[in-house]
Amino acid sequence: MKTISVGIGCRSQSSAEQIEAAVRQALGPLDFAQINTIASIDIKAGEPGLREFCARHGLPLRLFSREQIAALPVGSPSAAAREHVGVDGVCEPCALLAAQSPEATACLVVRKTVYDGVTVAVAASNPGLDGKPVQTHTRYTQQDLP
Repeated sequence: MKTISVGIGCRSQSSAEQIEAAVRQALGPLDFAQINTIASIDIKAGEPGLREFCARHGLPLRLFSREQIAALPVGSPSAAAREHVGVDGVCEPCALLAAQSPEATACLVVRKTVYDGVTVAVAASNPGLDGKPVQTHTRYTQQDLP
C-alpha cells in the first residue's frame, strides 16, 4: 500500500541516480513501494534529475509554492535553503504538504536526511495506530560533512 510522501530538496542539476540514492538512504527500513508521491518546491519543476527519477518509478511529482512551504514551521531551518530558494526548508514541509489530506493531518516519519547534496524527508498521513512517527532521525553521510 502506498502510504508515504517523500519531500526532496536538491542542488541544481542533481542526477536521477543521486536523488534515488538519497531517497533509498533516507527510507532506511521503509519499503520504496510505499511511496505515494514525491514533492518539492515549484522552482524545481524543470529539474531533469528529479523528473527522470519520478518517471523511472512512475511517481507523481507535486510542487508547492514558497508561500505554501513558508506557512509550515521547519524544525531545523536551513541557511542554504533560505539563501537559494527563500524558505527555511524544502524537503520536510513539502513531504508534509503532500501527505496531508482532508481526512488526516500529516506527520514526519523520517526527518531531513542529507546525502550527496540531496535532502529528503518522509511523511505519512496515517503514521501508526498510536499516532507517533514510525522513525525519526537526521542522517548525514561522510560526504556531507565539512
